[in-house]
Amino acid sequence: MLESAAAMWLDANLAGFDHLFLSIQHFFADKVGVVLTPLFRAITFLGEKGWPFFLMAFIFILFANTRDLGVCIFGAVCCGALITNIILKDNVARLRPFENSIEYELWWMAVGSPAEEGFSFPSGHVTACAAGMTAITLMRGKKWIIPSIVIVLLMAISRTYLMAHYPSDVVAAILIGVFSGIVAWFITQLIFRFLNRHRAKVPFFGWLLDFDIRDVLPFLPRREKKAVSAPARKKAPAADEDVKTYPAKRRAPAAAAPAEGVQPAPARPAAKKENTAPAHAAAEPAKAAPARSGGRHALPEGSGTKKPKTSGTYQGKH
Repeated sequence: MLESAAAMWLDANLAGFDHLFLSIQHFFADKVGVVLTPLFRAITFLGEKGWPFFLMAFIFILFANTRDLGVCIFGAVCCGALITNIILKDNVARLRPFENSIEYELWWMAVGSPAEEGFSFPSGHVTACAAGMTAITLMRGKKWIIPSIVIVLLMAISRTYLMAHYPSDVVAAILIGVFSGIVAWFITQLIFRFLNRHRAKVPFFGWLLDFDIRDVLPFLPRREKKAVSAPARKKAPAADEDVKTYPAKRRAPAAAAPAEGVQPAPARPAAKKENTAPAHAAAEPAKAAPARSGGRHALPEGSGTKKPKTSGTYQGKH
């Protein structure tokens, strides 16, 4: 088989990187291959064609509360397979390590790995694994980051340990898988938002969202259906809740009611204002103000009324 220009560029520019990691893995295969070889063969089998993730996706889709996760995993693995197996592998056409070098062929025979078909760049096993684990992490939170990294690294090491891929093949596959998982997550969000928005108008959309296999198969435990209630209104705070209060105006305390059979005490008269003027001032008669000249029309000084008439005097004109 003839390699493409892209494959020859990869072999020439990444030869040192690939040889370093393959030689390290061959060293461990030579020393502890009795333990590592069966382990990595089993890991490779579990990642064959991405079937574990397709199976997981199918199971999750059957349940209403995990349907979005199943759709995301399925979409991520399909997107990765499209990029890796259909677009890149045949166009790059890079030979596998045991087909391209006598040294790598000897190492492949020492491990006892079965022959692989197809081209090497990028790894389909690692692409499917990275895509599926990225989808799970994006859908179910940060707690899946560490498990996802461990699972993807184990799959990548198993492929290079068995001399089926170059290390550069699995690095490219990891990047493609992560990209596929992000694309699938974005598309899944759009799909389920659309279904929820139009479920009232299209009953089939509601059935797609609510269908659950537990409602059909009698031997499965029934799921607990949560009633959808109207949005809660604001209610008055309970007695034990903290309520912001404001101080009331201070009022005079009310008089206590008298006990039954007891007459209330008579009210005390208000004390009269004592006259504080000296005694001798009260004894002296008030002095009349001197009259002003001017006849009967004259007014006392400081007075605003006419002078009163005096009996026995002449009141005629002057």
